[in-house]
Amino acid sequence: MSDESLDLIERQVTDFIRRIVLTEKTYSNLDRSAYILLRQLSTYGPSGVKALAQDLHLDISTVSRQASVLVNKKYVEKIPNPDDRRAYYYQITDVGSHELEENKQRRFDRLSSILEDWSEEDKKRFGELLKKYNDTVNEKLEL
Repeated sequence: MSDESLDLIERQVTDFIRRIVLTEKTYSNLDRSAYILLRQLSTYGPSGVKALAQDLHLDISTVSRQASVLVNKKYVEKIPNPDDRRAYYYQITDVGSHELEENKQRRFDRLSSILEDWSEEDKKRFGELLKKYNDTVNEKLEL
């Protein structure tokens, strides 16, 4: 890959991240970490802190701290692990599901507005390339 291509990708990824952070501050009630954790629990069901940390490529202490905030807000609850009564799982609550869905809808609305002039083909290709990028990054993280 040429330095020119790498420079273009690096600049665009940096700008993409910056815009996401700015958009979240303006349009979201959930910070990025809360949204990601709630989305993970909503998608895959109850999970222990160790599994969440592994799936999200984060430290156990980071996930534990983030989950504690969500427990205090009643977005997540701790439930006993049936296989090990000393351990517990985190499970999204109805309040957490509602907050996640509201935030997800605001994201959809914002993306729809931003991409309204794009062709369906461009939107699909953009999504496919983002998925390819994320899959590649995830593969590299697992090595």
